[in-house]
Amino acid sequence: MLTAMDDTLWHQLPTTFDHVWTSDPRFFDRYWFAIYSGDGRVAIQVTMGAYRNMNVLDAAVVMIVDGKQHNLRVSRSLGGSVETVCGPIRIQPIEPLKSFDIRIEPGEATLHGHIRWECVEPAREEHPHYTRLQSRTVEDYRRFDQIGVASGYLEIAGNRIEFDRWWSCRDHSWGVRRGMGVPEPVTGPKLALADKGHVMSFLFFSTDTLSGTILLQRRGDDAPYTTGVITDRATHHTSAVADVTLEVDLHEGTRRFRTASLAVALENGATLQIDVLAQGSAVAMQGLGYSGGFNDGRGLGAWRGELVLEHDSWDVSHPAKVVYPDGTAKEHWHRIQPVAITVARDGETSHGTGSMTLTIAGRLPDHLAIKPGAA
Repeated sequence: MLTAMDDTLWHQLPTTFDHVWTSDPRFFDRYWFAIYSGDGRVAIQVTMGAYRNMNVLDAAVVMIVDGKQHNLRVSRSLGGSVETVCGPIRIQPIEPLKSFDIRIEPGEATLHGHIRWECVEPAREEHPHYTRLQSRTVEDYRRFDQIGVASGYLEIAGNRIEFDRWWSCRDHSWGVRRGMGVPEPVTGPKLALADKGHVMSFLFFSTDTLSGTILLQRRGDDAPYTTGVITDRATHHTSAVADVTLEVDLHEGTRRFRTASLAVALENGATLQIDVLAQGSAVAMQGLGYSGGFNDGRGLGAWRGELVLEHDSWDVSHPAKVVYPDGTAKEHWHRIQPVAITVARDGETSHGTGSMTLTIAGRLPDHLAIKPGAA
């Protein structure tokens, strides 16, 4: 099927743009943005993903104000559309790799607003993500990350939150990834995470002198995945992350962190000590459709019909539990936390803001340092 993209000069396959290089139903292409107030009282996230082989475009917006998370999730059939519009949510690049216009129109859901996103430094590519399991490729995707600022407003039930150049970050990822569209097929015995142990730490940050992203993934005794780039904001020189050691202080009886410390070795031989302090409430990512989100529990990329719109509000003031409108509660393992940052480098200290994902599943991995008194 021909689309508007087919009248450009950027084909990479001898087919039309409504096809991708693989028939794997988990193929995806996704935007993600996070925006935080300086004190962590307000947290905003916006996301949109296309799943060509599932015939799906989905999108979502959440806003936390004083411990209450307001969610808007939308999913539609993709067809031959190349418009980045899903129900009331539109994400439009103004200048690729530099700026975006994000609009959430008023309607059935009361959450609406207008956001202008601008980069403050170039996007940085991560190392490729590639994983095989029992001779089958289960992940093969790419991602780049970027620090920026956001201005505009969001409004919910008459409460209008305006912001001017608030700290922000974003990523853009595409390819084949587990947990997208369809359940994973059973191809052989699998060691449960309860026995193997898993930790994933993903930090975006900037201070007055440094900025960067640091991603560490460890699963049992498997080889770790480490990627990241640190930028000196005065000279604009960059250095890749070579190694990360992580220590965390968890809220008692939970896998949610109060503080974390990262000892970072860079490829240029320098070292950083990054101390992280949780601020405000962490975003429960199921509100955006991740990790079994949407009311049907099928998560991102599942076909739900021509147009499905969901909205709800949750109490996320507890560090681990999410309380739903009917009073029931559940712990969400996938949450993203606004944080305050302190970085020590060469005897000098700088302070700033960041966004940190820390997921710990199964037994506590031997390579994760837990501060005394935490569970």
